[in-house]
Amino acid sequence: MASPLVIAVQPRARLGDQEDDFGLKDISRVGSAFIKVSASVEAVEFIKSNSSLLDTYVDVTTIAPADAVEVLNAGAAKIFLTPKQMITLAAENHIPSSRLVAYVASDEDTTELRNWLTDAPEFENIGVCATANAARLFEKFGFPRDGGQVYRLFGRDVTEAAVIEEVTHGVVAIVSSEQLTIVPNTNGKVSVANVLSSRAVPDANTGLIATLVVDERGVSLGFVWSSKESLLEALKTGTGVYQSRKRGLWFKGQTSGDVQQLLGVGFDCDADCMIFRVKQLGRGFCHLGTNTCFGRYQGLSSLQKTLQSRKESAPAGSYTARLFNDPKLVEAKIMEEAEELCQATTKDEIAAEAADLIYFALTRCIAADVSLEDIERNLDMKHLKVTRRKGDAKPRWAEKVGLSNTETAPKPSPAPEKPAAAKSDRIEMKRIYTASTPVSVIKDALQRPSQKSNDAIVGLVKPIINDVRTNGDAAVLKYTHKFEKATSLTSPVLKAPFPEHLMQLSPDTIKAIDVSFENIKKFHSAQKDDKPLVVETMPGVVCSRFSRPIERVGLYIPGGTAVLPSTALMLGVPAMVAGCKKIVLASPPRSDGSISPEIVYAAHKCGAESIVLAGGAQAVAAMAYGTESISKVDKILGPGNQFVTAAKMMVSNDTSAGVSIDMPAGPSEVLVIADKKANPAFVASDLLSQAEHGVDSQVILIAVDLDEKELAAIENELHQQANALPRVDIVRGSIEHSVSFVVKNVEEALNLSNEYAPEHLILQLENAEDVVPLVENAGSVFIGQWTPESVGDYSAGVNHSLRVNLGSFVKHITSSNLSAEGLRNVSGAVMQLAAVEGLDAHKRAVSIRMDVINKA
Repeated sequence: MASPLVIAVQPRARLGDQEDDFGLKDISRVGSAFIKVSASVEAVEFIKSNSSLLDTYVDVTTIAPADAVEVLNAGAAKIFLTPKQMITLAAENHIPSSRLVAYVASDEDTTELRNWLTDAPEFENIGVCATANAARLFEKFGFPRDGGQVYRLFGRDVTEAAVIEEVTHGVVAIVSSEQLTIVPNTNGKVSVANVLSSRAVPDANTGLIATLVVDERGVSLGFVWSSKESLLEALKTGTGVYQSRKRGLWFKGQTSGDVQQLLGVGFDCDADCMIFRVKQLGRGFCHLGTNTCFGRYQGLSSLQKTLQSRKESAPAGSYTARLFNDPKLVEAKIMEEAEELCQATTKDEIAAEAADLIYFALTRCIAADVSLEDIERNLDMKHLKVTRRKGDAKPRWAEKVGLSNTETAPKPSPAPEKPAAAKSDRIEMKRIYTASTPVSVIKDALQRPSQKSNDAIVGLVKPIINDVRTNGDAAVLKYTHKFEKATSLTSPVLKAPFPEHLMQLSPDTIKAIDVSFENIKKFHSAQKDDKPLVVETMPGVVCSRFSRPIERVGLYIPGGTAVLPSTALMLGVPAMVAGCKKIVLASPPRSDGSISPEIVYAAHKCGAESIVLAGGAQAVAAMAYGTESISKVDKILGPGNQFVTAAKMMVSNDTSAGVSIDMPAGPSEVLVIADKKANPAFVASDLLSQAEHGVDSQVILIAVDLDEKELAAIENELHQQANALPRVDIVRGSIEHSVSFVVKNVEEALNLSNEYAPEHLILQLENAEDVVPLVENAGSVFIGQWTPESVGDYSAGVNHSLRVNLGSFVKHITSSNLSAEGLRNVSGAVMQLAAVEGLDAHKRAVSIRMDVINKA
C-alpha cells in the first residue's frame, strides 16, 4: 500500500507554498493531496501544476458527472462522490473502479452501495469514505485491510489519537494540512511522523522497521532499518536518515558525501516494510561505491546515469559531446533510427534498432533536462485518462506507409474509378490558371488559413488573466514555470539598468542591431508632428490639435519558434522617439530562466524600464493590470499567437484595466508578383522568408504570363531552397495552404493583389516603380528585385509590425478657443442643433453667454 495519509489542501495552493508549517513539498513526501472544488477547472489547474510532485484526490460532489470525467482525464488519482453520483457515473463511463471513492454518510448510503455492488461485482475495487469510525466499513463491505479502500475524512476537531486509531486498523486518513506537523507535540497538531510509524509493523525482535530504499524510478538501492526517531529526522531534514543497529541514527552520506534527497515514504501491502523513495547523490547508495547494494545499475537506469555524467563532462571532440552540442545531429539520428526500427524484421534486428533509437531519444531528453522519471510520470498521466483518442497516425506519416485512417470506418467510401497517385514529398504550391478557373474557386483560394475557434481560445485565456489579476507575481511565475519550463526563475521581471553580462553579443550582432536601430529611428523621427495643427474655422473660432506621448507602453516580443530582437527594435524605437516615459517589454524566457541577449541589448538601446520574463496571456495580463513588481501600462502593442491576441482583446474590453491595444495581428503572409524578368531564386527565397514563420503563414505567387518552363524554374528553386532550411517542416505546413496564380498581365495581377490585401507585397517586376500607383491595398510594399522583404523586417527603417508607426505611441488632443466674436458667429448653429436634439442644457450653455455678450 502507499502512505496511510492523504492531506487536504486548498486547490489554489502552489508548489512551495507553506500553509502554516506543512506545504506541498511536505505532502509529496508523506502522502497524496486532497482538494474539494466547486468547478472542474480548479482541479484541472491544480493537478497539471503539480502532476510531477503529487498524486491528487478530488472531491467532485458539487460538479456535474461530465466535469468529473474531465478531472479524471486531467490525472486525478481518485475522485470522491456520493453513492448516487458514483452509480450514475459508473453506468455511463468506462472508469476503473479503483479510482472511485463513495462517501457513506449514513446506513442508507452503505446499504444502497452494498446492494449495487452485489449486482455490479466488477466494481469491487471501489473505495468508501466516512467521517466517523471508518474501520467498521471493512466488515460491512468485505474489503481487505491492506487494500487502501477505506478512508476517513477528519474535520477541524481532529486529534492525533483518533487518526492513529484509524490508521492502525488499515484506514487511510484524510487530514487538513493546517492540522498537521512534522515535529510532534506542536500546538495539539497531528504528528505525521507518529502517524506513519504507528502504521508500520516493527520487527518482533529489534522493534525496528524494515525499510526498502528505492530511487526515483522504483529501482531497489538497498535494505536498511528505521525507527520512529530516524523517520522523524528524515521528515524534518528531507534527507535519507535511518537507524543503524550498531551506531544509532545514521544520516546517510554524512561522512561519504553520498547523500539522499527524500522524495516519499510509503509501505508495502501489509505495512511490515517501509519504503523510502529517494534521489541518490554522489557515487551511489552502497558503501562499495556502486549504485545499489545489489550491484550497478543496468539497462535504462545505467544509460541515463552515463548520459547525465557525459553531459557534464564529455571529452571535447567525443561523439557524445557532439550529440549534446549539435541538436540537429540528434534530431537526424532519431529519425534515422526510427526508420530503421520500422524496417527491421527479425527479433534481433528489432531489439538492436530499438536500443539505438532509445539511446538517441534519451540523449535528446537528457540534453533538455528531461529524465526517465519525467517520461514515466508522463506515461502514468496518460494512463489515467478514461476517454481515449482514436489514435490514428497523422496524415503525413500515414500516407508515407500507405495507411488510410478511414480503413476502419463503419461506412467505407466508394472506390475511386482509378487509383489515386501517392502524395509526393515535393514541396510545391497549388497552381491556378485564372483564365480557365471559375471566379468562385479563385476567391476560395484567396481565403486565409482558418484559425482555432475564438470561444475555445477565450476559455483557455480567461482563467489565466483572472489568476494574474488576483495573484500577481506568483501567478505570472506559475505560468512561466509551467509553459516555459523555467522552473528556476524566482522573479518575473528584469529591471533596468540591465547587467552587461546579459548583453554579451558578437561584434557583428551588435553592429547589425545598431545599424537597424539608427535606420528605424531616422524613419520614425521623420513622422513627428513638428507643430500643433491650428485652424480658424470662422472668425474668432480657433481649433487645434496637438500630440502627447502615451506615458506607459507595454511591448510584447514573441518567443516560441524564433528569437525576435527585430520586433523589440520595431516596437521599442518608435516608443522611444515618441517620448514614452515608461517602456516595458515582455518576452518568454528560455528554460534556464534567461532572456536572449539580443532582446536585452535592444531593450537597453530603446531605454526600456524593464523586461517581463513571461509570454502568452500571463504577460499581457501582467502589463494590463500591473503586479507587485511589473509596471501597469496604458497601451499594449506587438504581435503574438492566438492566445496573446485573445488576451489583448480581453483586457482592452475590460474598462477597469484602462488599457488599449494595437490592431490584432494575424498569421504572417506575403504576396509576390513576378514577371518573366524575375530571378526564380529571388522569387522562391521571398516566398520562403514568410513561409518559415509558422505553419499558419500563407504565401501567394502571382506569375504574370509565365510559361511552363518559367514556372517550373521557380517551383524547383522553392523545393530545393526549402529542403535546405532547418525549419523545413514549418515551411511544408505553410506551403500546403499556399497558391500560385498564373495571370495574363500586370493589371490582372494587381486586381488580385488588391482584393487579397497582403501584409507584405513584393513587386519583382521590370520597371516595378511604375506599378506602385496601382497598389490600393497592402501593408508594406517592396519594390524591385533588390528589395527583399527581409530588409523591411530588420534594417531598412520601415516598421515590420505593419500596424505600428509613430502615431501608435502618441495620443492626439484637440482644443477649441473662442473669442466673444467667435461665439457670436457660431452660436446660432449650436443652439439650433441642440434644440433639434432636445438637449436644452447644451443650448442654455450658449444662450446664457450670449445674454452677457449682448448686454455689454
